[in-house]
Amino acid sequence: MKVKFWGVRGSIPTPLPPEAVRSKITTVVQRIRPADLESPAAREFFLSRLPPWLFGTAGGNTSCIEVELQPGSVVLFDGGSGLREFSAQLVHRNPRPTRFHLFFSHFHYDHLQGIPFFAPLGDPRVSVDFYSPEEGLKEKIEGQMLTPYFPVTFAMVTQAKTAFHRLGAEPLPLDGGRIFWKRMNHPGGCFAYKVSDGTNSVIYATDSELTEKDFEKSPENREFFENADALILDSQYTLGEAVEKYNWGHSSFSLGVDFAAEWNIRNLYLFHHEPLYNDRKLHNNLQSARWYYSHLGKSGLNIFLAEEGRELEF
Repeated sequence: MKVKFWGVRGSIPTPLPPEAVRSKITTVVQRIRPADLESPAAREFFLSRLPPWLFGTAGGNTSCIEVELQPGSVVLFDGGSGLREFSAQLVHRNPRPTRFHLFFSHFHYDHLQGIPFFAPLGDPRVSVDFYSPEEGLKEKIEGQMLTPYFPVTFAMVTQAKTAFHRLGAEPLPLDGGRIFWKRMNHPGGCFAYKVSDGTNSVIYATDSELTEKDFEKSPENREFFENADALILDSQYTLGEAVEKYNWGHSSFSLGVDFAAEWNIRNLYLFHHEPLYNDRKLHNNLQSARWYYSHLGKSGLNIFLAEEGRELEF
């Protein structure tokens, strides 16, 4: 199973502003000594010692995750602005996928805004299937492209073979794996998804404000969370912010660490980044999360920052 992050930001797209790029360059230049430029090896050593937040950016596109269970077919979770980035690189794939399965956690706009720019919709050679446990999926997807919100309708741009599926109570067999879903705590409702290929499992739980109920050792929780290989979890806030923004529908990175440790999850990816946070703040949060876990007296959990373009394989 392969996983790739195409959009990791929460709430609204957050482009890297010019002053942030200049600040990164200035910070690097200020650290350079003459000895760091004497040879290719010296330059590489200098670069290797720079803080990771100076290299590129965690990303500013909103939620979109790709999972590949088998070649030629793509599973996508959420259609935020990262979906446009996914679409743009399809021309470089050989062979190109011919089947797309798009699952929605919920229908807040930051999880939909890539749909009008989803290039496969205009290709009559492919099939695009949409999924949600919610009613009215077709109307919700089409509705955000109606006048005056967008200049062309869903029907006008769509030439692909499309189908809309309401998910029921049973897991969905798909591409040799299975898709599970579970309702999470978020204003208006939200669903987490788990993808299993029979050997490994990955959980995608964006826009989830963790509660005591999520920690309960119930059969439902055990089946969904326990022993997952990776958890991609909404970790938008610090603990102080989470307390101040109670019932806003997002979690803190420290509570996410507690949760992953409690359910014996092997890899935690901090996701749905606060749009006000720059790359330095995000990496500081990552270090704080790792420090916090080291003081829990447990072992076995790896903690990472979800970053656009990052690829995982299980």
